[in-house]
Amino acid sequence: MYAVVRTGGKQYKVVKDSVLTVESLDGEVGAKLTLGEVLMLGGDKPKLGAPLIAGASIECEILEQGKGEKVIAFKKKRRKSTHRKRGHRQHFTKVKVLGITAG
Repeated sequence: MYAVVRTGGKQYKVVKDSVLTVESLDGEVGAKLTLGEVLMLGGDKPKLGAPLIAGASIECEILEQGKGEKVIAFKKKRRKSTHRKRGHRQHFTKVKVLGITAG
C-alpha cells in the first residue's frame, strides 16, 4: 500500500519504511509525528480524496533536522561595477514512515 501526502506545499509518494526529506517540521530527533493531509491511497483498491481523504494519516519518526546545500544567487550588471552575491541554505527534516492509516 502507498499514499500520496502533502506537506510543505509539495506532494510525496510514500510507502512503509521509506525515508523522505521534506520542508522543515517542528519536533526533536526521535519524536513521532502525524501527517494528516493524505491526497490518495493506492494499492489493490485505490482511494482518491476530494481533495483530502477523511481520517487517513501517515505516522512518521523524525530522523534528522538540518540544512541543505548552499544555493548561490549572483546578480551582476555589466560595465557598471555592480554585483550582489547571496547564499541560502534551506532547512529540512528527514522522516521515516512508520505506517499508513486509512480513514
